[in-house]
Amino acid sequence: MAASTEFEMDQLPSDPLLHIFTYLSYRDLVHCSFVNRRLNELSKHNLLWKSLCCKHWLLTDADRLQSGLSWYCLFKRYYSDLGRYIQHYAVLRKAWEQLKSFLQQRCPRMIASLKEGTTEAELNDIETQIGCKLPDDYRCSYRIHNGQKLVIPGLMGSMSLSNHYRSEVLLDVETAAGGFQQRKGMRRCLPLTFCFHTGLSQYMTLDPIEGRRMGESFYPCPDQTAQDPAAIDMFITGSSFLEWFTTYVNNVVTGEYPIIKDQIFRYVHEKGCVATTGDITVSVSTSFLPELSSVHPPHFFFTYRIRIEMSTSASREAACQLDSRYWKITTSDGNVEEVQGPGVVGEFPVMTPGKVHEYASCTTFSTPSEYMEGHYTFHRLANKEEVFQVAIPRFHMVCPTYREPETRTDNDGEFCNTDHRDRGNDGDDDDRDDDDGGDFSRMREMNMAVLEGAWCPRHI
Repeated sequence: MAASTEFEMDQLPSDPLLHIFTYLSYRDLVHCSFVNRRLNELSKHNLLWKSLCCKHWLLTDADRLQSGLSWYCLFKRYYSDLGRYIQHYAVLRKAWEQLKSFLQQRCPRMIASLKEGTTEAELNDIETQIGCKLPDDYRCSYRIHNGQKLVIPGLMGSMSLSNHYRSEVLLDVETAAGGFQQRKGMRRCLPLTFCFHTGLSQYMTLDPIEGRRMGESFYPCPDQTAQDPAAIDMFITGSSFLEWFTTYVNNVVTGEYPIIKDQIFRYVHEKGCVATTGDITVSVSTSFLPELSSVHPPHFFFTYRIRIEMSTSASREAACQLDSRYWKITTSDGNVEEVQGPGVVGEFPVMTPGKVHEYASCTTFSTPSEYMEGHYTFHRLANKEEVFQVAIPRFHMVCPTYREPETRTDNDGEFCNTDHRDRGNDGDDDDRDDDDGGDFSRMREMNMAVLEGAWCPRHI
């Protein structure tokens, strides 16, 4: 009779089983522990749970030694407290650590303003207070840090023009709950940020009503052409809290957003937007200002920052002075405008080897995207008759995707149906089937009052 090829589970060697276990999730390991005593013992193997602790909770050997627990018990401890966030915790914790590490020396006041994480009980109390559930990714982040103190500069970015300043604070959950919206057009929206100077806030949708999508973040933008003050357009800034926050952190830590005077400025540098003419290099970054923009009427406000640099290897004879600028401006509807004038923002910078000159200006358009290009005219200091041009690279200005409410009234009081499409960035349409409007007109009236008296009604 042939020998039996069947084995009892207890007879199987440990190493192959442990190797198989390394491919299992924490849930699978728990299920294996109920199969029989052998698998129960192997499923608690320290190395298996070490990898899971590192993956989900970002724990180190030092953390385990300090706890005095096995990796298995340490995983259980964290899971009992943060288990509902296991899909988000590692991503958000890593983002917070990267942000703090990057800003520690560059923006110490900002780091000092961060609050310790809140508790599960406190978050549950907030949900009871506002009568709405908070998204798990939002809750998870606030378990790590409960926003920041109401100080300037704000963690979520700044922007400064000659007579306009914005700096957004990341609100703690208690303050955010105090600003929870129940008014028509903004129902069930929770503020994420706040600016003391403009009253501007970004909001997060806690219920997919009034044409909004669950969890998305946006700047509200009242429709100034509608008689109904509840008609609210939206500049979309994120599809979820996780995407909104991690995208912002990535832009900060990679240097996409520059640090200027201990503040994060939300300028975006378009890749390849650099032009070198002889010894002089020109680069451009841009930013959209929602607080000075509107969809109805179409009025999109941008600022751009230009850096002019002369190479350190240039000769002394190459020193020169900027005389004038020329712009060719093309809007998304094909209109072209040419503008020229003396200097840049009232200055005539002198460029010498190694010298850097930076300035910011702004412009408004009636289309959501456009691009500019042009050149500067210089003369040599050693020979004023030697005049030459330096190219300014083409740079694009594109407003965020915006969404219109499904229904609105025009200036004549007529009831209008809109197709409620997402517009902006790439012009893609996305039909929606929610309804309602909103009331946030006071903030927009203030913003447009600032704009009307601004120093750059078209561009400088």
